[in-house]
Amino acid sequence: MAEVVGVRFKENGKVYYFDPDSKKYSKGDDVIVETVRGIECGQVAAGNNTVSDEEIIHPLKKVVRPANKEDLKTLESNRRKEAEAFEFCEKKVEELGLLMKLVEVECTFDGSKILFYFTADDRVDFRELVKILAAQYRTRIEMRQIGVRDVSKMLGGLGICGRPFCCSQFLDDFHPVSIKMAKEQGLSLNPTKISGTCGRLLCCLKYEQESYEYLNKITPRVGSVVDTKEGRGTVTESNLLTGKLKVCLDRRPEALPAEYTRKEVKLVRKPKASAEAEIPSDLE
Repeated sequence: MAEVVGVRFKENGKVYYFDPDSKKYSKGDDVIVETVRGIECGQVAAGNNTVSDEEIIHPLKKVVRPANKEDLKTLESNRRKEAEAFEFCEKKVEELGLLMKLVEVECTFDGSKILFYFTADDRVDFRELVKILAAQYRTRIEMRQIGVRDVSKMLGGLGICGRPFCCSQFLDDFHPVSIKMAKEQGLSLNPTKISGTCGRLLCCLKYEQESYEYLNKITPRVGSVVDTKEGRGTVTESNLLTGKLKVCLDRRPEALPAEYTRKEVKLVRKPKASAEAEIPSDLE
């Protein structure tokens, strides 16, 4: 176990652990830390706490000191420089006719490097653009091509649920999402129904999957043969979340299916495996 503080460098960015060096920090404190990119100014997302060694990436760097007024002025100056650089770069991209879309500009705290994040369908020869940017800002220039999920995280927006994107609110990392998850959660396999604004499968399929896996284990599926207090029958409808089932009783095959909860039935036989639905390959 080790004592750490969690620090993030963007409003909804990933939280990184640092050694508090025997000092106390509270959530919301601005601090100066040393990272692989050099000295950076971040905000404490989680105050002093202990975590297991498995959760730490060694070596654990120390918090250099609390940020002062001058540090915050530097941070504000960098934000203005980023906005100016974004506008300048966009103009040059258009002039050079480059097939790329600028997404975000990030300036390191000490001003030693400016990073330009962009998207493009193919590889882009941006050597001339880098020369122009380096001459303009007299510092190291780095171009980074990112994916559509990263764009959604950076820009934010509203999902089909009406809430802000999960990736821009609380998801630190992107995890693999498969079409199998949509199947197990009983969702329509229509791409427009299970894809996010980025065009990839919804991130929420992943962090809800564990609950659905458990519910699938304890809930008889459609086609299962079950015993009820009124006799044996076959499940015709199954609701994982409510646990309600509709069962067609063998002794009353012409009658409407009777309703039960999963606790009121006993599984006798699972349904026979059915042919898998054909899935668009570009979704996974």
